[in-house]
Amino acid sequence: MVVDQWSDAEVDRVFQALADATRRDIMTRVVEHGRSVSVLAQDYDMSFAAVQKHVAVLERATLVTKQRNGREQIVHGNLDAIRRAARLLEGYEQIWRLRADRIDDLLAE
Repeated sequence: MVVDQWSDAEVDRVFQALADATRRDIMTRVVEHGRSVSVLAQDYDMSFAAVQKHVAVLERATLVTKQRNGREQIVHGNLDAIRRAARLLEGYEQIWRLRADRIDDLLAE
């Protein structure tokens, strides 16, 4: 299945990044509006470095971008990547629905 020309590795990075609860929570926070890594780190019971690593995983998956503002790095959600991931899931849902419809047709016969 081709979705916006994503490679298998890119798809894997996106869904592996979203497989972690902390990273999903970071996504929720930065999609609303950008936050610095230091502000994000205050919300978690982990080190600043650990939060930086979570942000780096999200950045490698293109789900967030970072923008330098003086000494701070502001993390923003990448809505285009989120939409692409949603389209991929919608494609799988469409396949599932077509199969379910075929099963319904077979049972009706």
